[in-house]
Amino acid sequence: MAKSIYDSRQRWTVIFILIALIIIVMTVVISNSFSSKLAQEERNKAEVWAEAMHIVTSDSEDSESQNLNLILSIINGNNSIPVILCDQNDSIEQHRNFNLSDKDTMQFLQNKIRELKVKNPPIIIHTSTYDQYLYYDESTVLKMLTLYPYIQLAVVTIFIVITFLALMSAKKAEQNKIWVGLSKETAHQLGTPISSLVAWVEYLKTKQVDASYLDEMEKDVKRLETIAERFSKIGSNPDLLPLNINDTIRTSYEYMSARVSQKVNINIEPADKPLLVLMNESLFSWVIENLTKNAVDAMEGQGMVTYRVEDRGRKVFIDVSDTGKGIQKSRFKTIFNPGYTTKKRGWGLGLSLVKRIVESYPGGKIYVNYSEIGKGTTFRIELRKYHG
Repeated sequence: MAKSIYDSRQRWTVIFILIALIIIVMTVVISNSFSSKLAQEERNKAEVWAEAMHIVTSDSEDSESQNLNLILSIINGNNSIPVILCDQNDSIEQHRNFNLSDKDTMQFLQNKIRELKVKNPPIIIHTSTYDQYLYYDESTVLKMLTLYPYIQLAVVTIFIVITFLALMSAKKAEQNKIWVGLSKETAHQLGTPISSLVAWVEYLKTKQVDASYLDEMEKDVKRLETIAERFSKIGSNPDLLPLNINDTIRTSYEYMSARVSQKVNINIEPADKPLLVLMNESLFSWVIENLTKNAVDAMEGQGMVTYRVEDRGRKVFIDVSDTGKGIQKSRFKTIFNPGYTTKKRGWGLGLSLVKRIVESYPGGKIYVNYSEIGKGTTFRIELRKYHG
């Protein structure tokens, strides 16, 4: 079962986002509820205003029986709800609360009537002679309240995105510092015993020691020196040289072929012609070694690993394929996170180092190009071709 220190962090991130979305949805629902209530209230006010107009425009006997001062105060008190009073032929009799500056008044109001017919059902005023129709629009306050939850949603979303990006950037910067610190310290700690071993080898050469033993010791010491050099270059800008990728892959092939189980076959399919790529050979060999070791582990020590180099115009593709147990598609990106491992004793740093090294090269990318459970996996490295 794969484990990763990022799994729990990702779960908490998802929970945080869900809680934020729930808060936003609740805010929108509550705001819309308030807007609906305010809209109903404004319609009630419009109906009161319509009733007042009906009384004023009705027969004089009915008008005299009412408190005209109160009615007129109701009519004049509407300073927020835009209204248009028309007869049955949509001839405009009165209007209030429309901004008519620098506009063709009648044309504007006629267009507004057509708009309001669709927007709100008119209030019908029955008089003794004919029916009147009152068309009304929402007040500015109601329009602002209706838009408010969506503006709030946009602001909160932008805030969440900015916060998320800031946290990711801070986390990445912190990881970089840890990587560099650990790598430099590891290289420093290896330096002293390696120097001592070199001295001992030179001393043993002066004694009557079997030369074959010394040759093997020298190889191991050089290997340790290579490892220390690699760690010292993590986090710094390594010297990049234009190298033929075919030669580099062939060197890795020769090195790994002698160090894997006899039940593992390693094949190499170089490109048809030399392909120059800017790289640091020591670090890139480390990349191929890590991918090969992962492939051998995935195959449980038995199967086939293939190195394939392809010329793709401005880019060079290097594929490392195995016939192992495969990777779930949902894990294609997770496997490059520090801490991800399928081994009981693994630290989960190999693929993270690989990704860091490859992406330090011009145009460098690494990803899972193909994987199928029970059939195998192909990691693809993309590098920019060097043209001099």
